[in-house]
Amino acid sequence: MTEENKPRMHPPSEGQLNDAQRQVYDAITSGPRGGVVGPLGIWLWRPELADRAQRLGEYARYKTCLPPILSELAILVVARFWGSEFEWCVHKKIALEAGLGAQAVEAIRVGGTPDLDEPDQSIVYEFCRTLLDQRRVDDELYSRTVEMLGEAAVIDLVGILGYYCLISLTINAFQVPLPGGAEPEL
Repeated sequence: MTEENKPRMHPPSEGQLNDAQRQVYDAITSGPRGGVVGPLGIWLWRPELADRAQRLGEYARYKTCLPPILSELAILVVARFWGSEFEWCVHKKIALEAGLGAQAVEAIRVGGTPDLDEPDQSIVYEFCRTLLDQRRVDDELYSRTVEMLGEAAVIDLVGILGYYCLISLTINAFQVPLPGGAEPEL
């Protein structure tokens, strides 16, 4: 590990958690994630942020109206946009398991435009890339996305993008190491 990617901060150890940190830690470990990993551990230093962010993350990851394949596609687009290695490493596997094609994942990884199987996947990719790259979407793309996915799904999609931008910023600012000795891919 070079100085350039050496972690800048480590999560508090389980034994040093104060009451507020312990409450958030327990909420995370008893929820669908099952453990405190990556940026969640960094946030524990600020338990109010950790609590609010992890609850938003639980919604964004597990409870939106989007099917997992579309959520994971959006997450990979965010990970690639920010060059967030930890996020990419974790969600690449989940995206593949959700049914996103390996060629599409590879195209996103190398910064290309994926050849996606379904129209809903294509519109999610286009919407996400446009919003991230241009900081907005025009009326035509917005209308096509709402027509394809519905308004509720577009709201959830923007929420996913926002949450995973926060995740990526945390990962990048604090140089959160990859899990389990994984190698960088981006």
